[in-house]
Amino acid sequence: MASYASDETISRIVETYSSMLLRLACTRLDDPADAEDVVQEVFLKLLTARPSFRDSEHEKAWLIRTTLHRASDLRRSAARRNVPLEEAAQAAASQAGSELLTAVRALPEPYSAVIHLYYYEGYSIKEIAKLLGVPAPTVGTRLARGRERLRRLLKEDDA
Repeated sequence: MASYASDETISRIVETYSSMLLRLACTRLDDPADAEDVVQEVFLKLLTARPSFRDSEHEKAWLIRTTLHRASDLRRSAARRNVPLEEAAQAAASQAGSELLTAVRALPEPYSAVIHLYYYEGYSIKEIAKLLGVPAPTVGTRLARGRERLRRLLKEDDA
């Protein structure tokens, strides 16, 4: 079990997981700044809660689940800030090149999370099941249903 008091441990966790957690948060949120805030909040929660982990896989699973939950909370919050028109136009332009990523973001969280972890992060179904704390057949079902929803979304866009 790791102690989160040392600077070395904190640095290792941030270096190891920050880019993956940021990509994961970006799949749930439209604003990259919100995704960055979520990741910072996850690391802050890690430092303040100081959970004990059995091993590095347990540590990774906690970070991923905490990121997904916080991103969902932020997405659902009714107190969304108003964005200036110029900022909204810039965000739309930067995302215009990624029709697939936009479609993945439009999926319900259970589907977008497993699709992101499987295709963008390269985890196997068994690894995703372990990370999310759900049975492997559930992950397989979510992947299949998520793919089908993606096909329908992308066909609607082409029509």
